[in-house]
Amino acid sequence: MKVLRTWRDRLLQQEDLNFLLTNRIPRLAATHAMGWFSQIRSPLLARLSIGVWRLFTELDLSEARQQRFESLHDCFVRELKDGARTVDADPAVLASPCDAIVGACGTVQDGQVWQAKGFPYTVADLFGHADRAVPYRDGVFVTLRLTSAMYHHFHAPADGTVQHVTHIAGDTWNVNPIALKRVERLFCKNERAAIHLRLDRGGQPLALVPVAAVLVASLRLKFMDLLLHTRYRGPDELPCSAHVNKGQDLGWFQHGSTIIVFAPRGFALVEGIEVGMRVRMGQALMRW
Repeated sequence: MKVLRTWRDRLLQQEDLNFLLTNRIPRLAATHAMGWFSQIRSPLLARLSIGVWRLFTELDLSEARQQRFESLHDCFVRELKDGARTVDADPAVLASPCDAIVGACGTVQDGQVWQAKGFPYTVADLFGHADRAVPYRDGVFVTLRLTSAMYHHFHAPADGTVQHVTHIAGDTWNVNPIALKRVERLFCKNERAAIHLRLDRGGQPLALVPVAAVLVASLRLKFMDLLLHTRYRGPDELPCSAHVNKGQDLGWFQHGSTIIVFAPRGFALVEGIEVGMRVRMGQALMRW
């Protein structure tokens, strides 16, 4: 096992090969194939698939509420045991919506943010709607990258009301750091949803943007009982009025990907939040 992981790590460190294997393939076809395969109901196939998965990731299921899985999909969308995460109770704090690695963070500069050094994109382009980007023109953002082995649910950062969701159809580029350094405006090219909330405290806006990636282009929005994916043909502008409590389960990726959090001016990153840091769902992320 140690030899296989050493081989895996050396392979993944070869940037050209990594980019080729994860992007220069029929991305949508591979994603649809993985979606079909993961849904096969066979406990034996699920165990074998999870065993292979563990050769390539640091998959830890010790916190999972369920220990036996009927399909690979069930493992992807697993829930955690009660008490596995603690949500920061300070009402002035925005909690991390998910377990993740901080990929980028800082202030929004005149409506522009950075996916990687030298590769900017605009909030308006990401949201697919210029007016909805206005509150964040000089705000704060954090890009949270979920690896395939992580817990894939995301939760409400604070008490508030989800007022609108915009679905934006797109591609399924890999969103790992190697791809982010090579593909301009990558987040604005991929399948995604812009989730707009209004916080109970002060009536401030907040936006979460889950972004799909290769092998993962399905997003379940629990508060709307809606599944968004690359074959979704419903309305793209989805008004709603769903009150959520801090830490409430909002939905999940069918695999792993990225969530970008935007808050308006007046919020700041809490001390210690920086690129490369691992965060857990419920941990303090920003403070008003």
